[in-house]
Amino acid sequence: MSEKRFVYMDNAATTRTHPDVVSAMLPYMTEFFGNPSSLYDFSREPKKAIEHAREQVAHAIGCKPEEVYFTAGGSESDNWAIKGIAFANQKKGKHIITSSIEHHAVIHPCEWLVSQGFEVTFLPVDEYGMVSPESVAGAIRDDTILVSIMFANNEIGTIEPIAEIGAICKERGVYFHTDAVQAVGHVPINVDTMNIDLLSLSGHKFHGPKGVGCLYIRSKVRIEQLIHGGGQERKRRAGTEHVSGIVGLGSAIERAVAVMPESNTQIQKLRDRLIEGLLTIPHSRLNGHPVHRLSNNVNIIFEFIEGESILLFLNQNGVAASTGSACTSASLEPSHVLTACGISHDCVHGSLRLTLGEETTEEDILYVLEILPGIVQRLRDISPLTPDELRSKKK
Repeated sequence: MSEKRFVYMDNAATTRTHPDVVSAMLPYMTEFFGNPSSLYDFSREPKKAIEHAREQVAHAIGCKPEEVYFTAGGSESDNWAIKGIAFANQKKGKHIITSSIEHHAVIHPCEWLVSQGFEVTFLPVDEYGMVSPESVAGAIRDDTILVSIMFANNEIGTIEPIAEIGAICKERGVYFHTDAVQAVGHVPINVDTMNIDLLSLSGHKFHGPKGVGCLYIRSKVRIEQLIHGGGQERKRRAGTEHVSGIVGLGSAIERAVAVMPESNTQIQKLRDRLIEGLLTIPHSRLNGHPVHRLSNNVNIIFEFIEGESILLFLNQNGVAASTGSACTSASLEPSHVLTACGISHDCVHGSLRLTLGEETTEEDILYVLEILPGIVQRLRDISPLTPDELRSKKK
């Protein structure tokens, strides 16, 4: 066996902040540390830096700079989009449509709104985690005020038919929000041509800093504030601006879009090699859409064993991975995403998510393919669920 090494395969959870991004951020922690909302000259540079970052984000997703609002991350952006639209438009209706595989930052606000008198339709998905545009169209009612469907799933990597859903929402006069936290920087996005009214993103998913994100809000969209206080972000999101984080997000998204074609080609090649190798393990299967999926996502089920046990053995061998969403990795509850795809609870518990990044090498892939079959076999040998024919033949 190869010498133990460290292999990071959890890029969907977070990415390393790129050195160029760190360099762009540093002056705004030391030299240009002023409050951008102050009136004196010293605040001009931080203010100018924020507006430049706003332009970088706008260019990346195809919107106007004044439609970009900085937040503390994807969860805040999702909460703001859903609650803000709900309370600003409740006179028109109280019906919201989302999917059964959304991130909890969408599902939980929707569930909370039910307790506030709203009605939420959770659309089913097919075996690949795909939302049908027809099901969206069929669920829209006269009192529907919002459709929220994620751009790409954080667990299984399936990319949803966002442009088709956006066109339906535009035709029916319903606001359309997409949680694009996993997609931005990895998938080409144009909010105008895709008819997206609100879009959430988070900097640390594409080599930017943690603790900063954005909500794109199309002009003339009626939305309430989530955070009240000062008059920052054009009086829509209170709080002293996280200048260095915003600068880092702008730098990171500009860089991510620039390197996306080459990076995706390289990562997808490694991803496909990893999938091919892992599927040679008996009683394994790929989760998510085989074609319409993020270039870096591998989600595999190994039957008869627990994903948490796989993680422990991978960790002992220097491999960082997960069983699903980073926000619920400590939970023993079965993945709501895999369950919604029709996978049994026993099989769901045997899922493993490996997400590649720009720094992933061919040597990393070969190392994982070398150690993982043995880990799976070792766990199957001690599992009471394993059929006799899959156990190691002992002399």
